[in-house]
Amino acid sequence: MTRPEQLTPEFRALSAKLGQDPLRVQGPGGNTSIKDGNVMWIKASGTELAEAETSDIFIAVDRKAALAEVHGAGDGSCKATVIDPTISLRPSIETTFHAALDWPVVVHTHSVATIMHAISPEGRAAATEKLSDLPALSVPYRKPGLPLTLEILRRLTPETQVIILENHGLICCGRTVAETNELIEEVERRLSLPARDLSGEVDRPAPDGTEWATRATGLATDRRCFDLARTGSYYPDHVVFLGPALPTSGADPERPVHLVEGHGAAIRTDATASQRAMLQCLADVFARLPEDWTVEPIGPTAEADLLNWDAEKYRQALAERS
Repeated sequence: MTRPEQLTPEFRALSAKLGQDPLRVQGPGGNTSIKDGNVMWIKASGTELAEAETSDIFIAVDRKAALAEVHGAGDGSCKATVIDPTISLRPSIETTFHAALDWPVVVHTHSVATIMHAISPEGRAAATEKLSDLPALSVPYRKPGLPLTLEILRRLTPETQVIILENHGLICCGRTVAETNELIEEVERRLSLPARDLSGEVDRPAPDGTEWATRATGLATDRRCFDLARTGSYYPDHVVFLGPALPTSGADPERPVHLVEGHGAAIRTDATASQRAMLQCLADVFARLPEDWTVEPIGPTAEADLLNWDAEKYRQALAERS
């Protein structure tokens, strides 16, 4: 029994609100879940939280079966835990940590304010101080899915409701939708920093097959942003949808975005909505990054793990259809 009544209007509304805010979620990123007993509804992989009130983006999974995958009875994909065998969608690649967190409502976002702190050693220290009176913890970067779940469980306490995922994002948990929403808003308020304007018009034609992403011009004209963008990638969804780092002009015409130094960010005219959202996310993160904070990319090994992962190829394929 899937118990669709768990998908309350309040839960759908919160999911949609987060999905429609590019400073919280970009494209098919992020996921939400609600559970009661052994039934957990979770966002399907590749779907968009923005459509939570208008489309069937959630699927019911057997929470006990998902927990069994956490402990070795499966590959961690949780595809076998879907209760309705006629459903063709897959559960989120993060289903294992949603099942393992013993709170009725769990929300995972790719919050720009959180990412900006979580990619920097100084930012992580600042976040720890800003959230010191909340039931919060920080978890080192691990590949999304089962490796991340196991790292969370190594550090989790029964009281934990806020989890900062280094080089990844934010998890907030609560007893109710309202409580979880209040916690999300409090964390966002505390981690918010002012943004510089990285937008700008470009006074030359875009390279063939591309157009200028004028809201992200500063990625090519601001020296620090340019150096960071072309030398590393800092969180999983950037790699999944844009590839590792960003190439410069002429380096790889097959990539969806390249930077023309001193001029702008050229994005292919056939780029997907998800690729466009991830380019803007990078600009939004760098626009808020304090000048005296250093940053740490996830590195080539982590990038290769994401690029060669079947779960992410599936999500990319769904994004290309939208």
